[in-house]
Amino acid sequence: MNPPNSNLRAFNLAVQTLLTNPSQFLPHLTIPTFTHLPEHLGPVLQAQYPNYTPSPPHAHAHPHASSSSSSSSSSPTEKAKQPEPSAIQIRALVLDKDNTLCPAKTTAFPAPIYAKLLSLRTSPTSPFNQSTAPNSILIVSNRAGSSPRYEPEALEIEDRLSALRIPVFRLPQQATATATATATESAKKKPFCGKEVLDWFRERGVVERADEIAVVGDRLGTDVLMAAEMGAWSVWCRDGVGEEITGGKRNVLEKMELWVERYLRESKGMKAPPPAGRHGVQQLR
Repeated sequence: MNPPNSNLRAFNLAVQTLLTNPSQFLPHLTIPTFTHLPEHLGPVLQAQYPNYTPSPPHAHAHPHASSSSSSSSSSPTEKAKQPEPSAIQIRALVLDKDNTLCPAKTTAFPAPIYAKLLSLRTSPTSPFNQSTAPNSILIVSNRAGSSPRYEPEALEIEDRLSALRIPVFRLPQQATATATATATESAKKKPFCGKEVLDWFRERGVVERADEIAVVGDRLGTDVLMAAEMGAWSVWCRDGVGEEITGGKRNVLEKMELWVERYLRESKGMKAPPPAGRHGVQQLR
């Protein structure tokens, strides 16, 4: 069983969200585990939000537009596999690590999850193919990459995924006194690092808008809330890394999130609102 997250600021935001705007606590898409993630998320999300229309793109072409649209060299079979164009275009994935890609506090990738990552990075039809979109997948963890003490873990993950060229995001570090180090450490953890993550993708020419990003993770109070705060789409891995690995065990916060999600969706009839921050990160509360 995973110990509860000690990110108190995130917990406070989750409580505030549930009291003031509970629908933001809900994911846009729910899947059992990461292995069920659709290769083409845009059409799936469009089916859930048929009236959603992104803001008009900038005048210049998207950096990957030429490679994906000028597919004159593509075989008829590959063209046939491509889905119909969707107004929603997901060009980048933000992936949680603990209990989404790996069992909590480990760097071990279960074989089915690694196979899914391999498919996303090598499939000729994948928007996240490492040859055509090398910077389209980023691991953002509240452990690996969150502070210097977890740097060995981040490096080990990157080494394990070196063939797939998937990096671990390093959260911004600030100089602090020892007494306030813990508070500062959590200040930029999920769900509060959306601006920095969006900037990372923009600097590399992957996206122009936050609604071209999907945040994928097992926690509503961090992964889903970060997506809501930054104006991105959220994908909730309801069973985490997989019940066959965890034995179905959940900590108190995980059980609470599961109950709250079901209550809001089934009893209150709520649905996650579409992304609002289409050009950048919304103001954090």
